[in-house]
Amino acid sequence: MTAFFEQPTLPTVWFIFIAIFWIGYLILDGFDLGVGMMMSKIFAKNEKERRLLLNTIGPVWDGNEVWLVTAGAATFAAFPHWYASLLSALYIPLVLLLVALILRVVAIDYRGKKASETWVTWWNRGIVVSSAAIAFFIGALLALTTTGLPVNESGNVVSAFAWLASPFTYIGGVGMVLFSLVQGMAFVALKTDGEVRHRARARLAALLPVAVLPLLAWALYLQFVGKSAGALSWALLVLALLAVVFAWVSVRADREGRAFVGTSLFMGAGALAIFSALFPNVFTSTLDPDFSLTVANAASSDYTLTIMTWLGVFALPLIILYQSWSYYQFRQRIRVEHIPAVHEIKELPRGR
Repeated sequence: MTAFFEQPTLPTVWFIFIAIFWIGYLILDGFDLGVGMMMSKIFAKNEKERRLLLNTIGPVWDGNEVWLVTAGAATFAAFPHWYASLLSALYIPLVLLLVALILRVVAIDYRGKKASETWVTWWNRGIVVSSAAIAFFIGALLALTTTGLPVNESGNVVSAFAWLASPFTYIGGVGMVLFSLVQGMAFVALKTDGEVRHRARARLAALLPVAVLPLLAWALYLQFVGKSAGALSWALLVLALLAVVFAWVSVRADREGRAFVGTSLFMGAGALAIFSALFPNVFTSTLDPDFSLTVANAASSDYTLTIMTWLGVFALPLIILYQSWSYYQFRQRIRVEHIPAVHEIKELPRGR
């Protein structure tokens, strides 16, 4: 805890803000990425079930991505040196992430534009693949940022492909894919009724104990090597473990709402444990600890951070209120029977 009071105030405040933005994204976009992956034939049995899954996230999926945009913009404005080093070190995976984000938007929008089985099948595959790719690269990027890369004294990575050699590329990537799947299953169990609900609940109960292991390994590693690992980060990690147990007990008791709260609390507490152990570093160098970027040497000027703080104090509550209202408005469960039959729009005759 003392480390938080030893650093400059405004950079520390914005480190906390960015952590909140990332947690909001991982929890909210986590479930709709999971729902996207569940549209494969492994879970969904037919096209009506895939349309049902898509309808569960239809009103909220693009709003969930606001948290990713906000986290990126806040990093650029508050910690420009962190942002520059991140893009320099992880340029290739960031480009692949951007491609996956674009493919997912196009696939969701285009799949219903034509009443053709081949057309819909390929766009469904696009949703599945892009959702998994986004989850993988987000997890990998965050894991590499927190566990470290060979960054020199200028903030540049010594090899453009260093990320491929790090085990945390795969621990973080696979961990985020698995978490998104269980978060998606918890959300589907909460938002649907009938056979899809029961299937999601059963698979969540089976997968949850295994799915959290990579993320727990990542968080546990930082408890031993993190600069500020201590009572706070350990307490948060214990809370994350208790949240998993709570979610698993809840889903086995057919309490989907509590299960979703449990998986969300796991991610929130686990991510906070990682960020608190990382602090005051924002980008760790594996070459020399003195080359690491910190909240002090990577931050913008106090004037910039002061203006951002006033904007953040007003904007963040508005984002939370608006999204809460959206979720409240679309809180009802839906069933396969609510999905109308597919109809093809016939071309209107041309005027003479």
